[in-house]
Amino acid sequence: MQRRAVTAVLAAAALLLTAGCSSDEEAPPRKDAAASSAGAAAPSSPSGKAEETPPAKGSVTVVRTVATGLASPWGLAPVGDGDLLVSSRDEATITRIDGRTGKKTELGEVPGVAAEGEGGLLGIALSPDFASDHMIYAYFTSASDNRIVRMLYTERKPAGEQLGAPDTVFRGIPKGVIHNGGRIAFGPDRMLYAGTGESGDTGLSQDKESLGGKILRMTPDGEPAPGNPFPGSPVHSYGHRNVQGLAWDREQRLFASEFGQNTWDELNAVAPGDNYGWPEAEGHADEGGFHNPVAQWSTEDASPSGIAYAEGSVWMAGLRGERLWRIPLKGTEASAEPQAFLEGEYGRLRTVVAAGGDRLWLVTSNTDGRGDPEREDDRVLELRVS
Repeated sequence: MQRRAVTAVLAAAALLLTAGCSSDEEAPPRKDAAASSAGAAAPSSPSGKAEETPPAKGSVTVVRTVATGLASPWGLAPVGDGDLLVSSRDEATITRIDGRTGKKTELGEVPGVAAEGEGGLLGIALSPDFASDHMIYAYFTSASDNRIVRMLYTERKPAGEQLGAPDTVFRGIPKGVIHNGGRIAFGPDRMLYAGTGESGDTGLSQDKESLGGKILRMTPDGEPAPGNPFPGSPVHSYGHRNVQGLAWDREQRLFASEFGQNTWDELNAVAPGDNYGWPEAEGHADEGGFHNPVAQWSTEDASPSGIAYAEGSVWMAGLRGERLWRIPLKGTEASAEPQAFLEGEYGRLRTVVAAGGDRLWLVTSNTDGRGDPEREDDRVLELRVS
């Protein structure tokens, strides 16, 4: 099922060049751009235990197709009983997928979403106390900003009426037609993390007073989290261009993926208070005091979105690259060269989520206006990895 939709790619590239800045459909990178890795020094294991280094080469097996026929899927959240919640960027809905049968049940539409360009209903996450409070968190683009809300999920209500009114937890994140960030996740510390974009205004990334081009860390109520590097601020790290993926390894270290511009996409190991360089640096930089990426790719090979950690590696979904990358780790460094899987087989890949053990959930993204959808797109796949 190889995809070589040259016409569609050229059209998308032309559209983005018109916009003057790009994200997952960058202008062609330099011909000498190639996958490489450049990591910061690996800290000792927080647990104090020796870490095993995964094999240099891994494997991916598509176990099954879980669901088909999804419209512009973006965020994915496992409910805990094998079922999944998925957000639709353009339709502003959240749908529950039966993990056994693939049956889809719409919970409801999230009010206030203004879907335009790369904006809309983006990442979703379940409250750390979801079993008791039944709260779903969502990051979305409104008419004035990007914001995070939480909604009560009442399963016993009729389909389409199961979402309560949104309670705004955090607001004021810069919005744009491009670079809206959108990934949210609760960390091992039970704090809420959000990856934001600079909305096309590159100056925001280095401005620590701005919420654009940052990773934010806050309490579940939206307050700056205790221990943040800048007192009274939700900013956890800065100098990002457009953060798209968040995941923690077994030692509770945070990793993030982000779009480069024309040359390098990045996977970063995130340290509190560190500067990741944009717009002064894209990819590895030998000066400036910027935190170098764990690994970097030409934009045509990656244009990364979601990431997940499993079996000693970070797994990174590629949009323009139409492949799943495996980055084996030793601490916060890549222990071997990144390895690509599923290249061109399922088109654009948006979100990857750990499913426990050696399993992952993978969401395609061919109905987002930049892909070449086939009859069953978009879909959720279950993978077995090593």
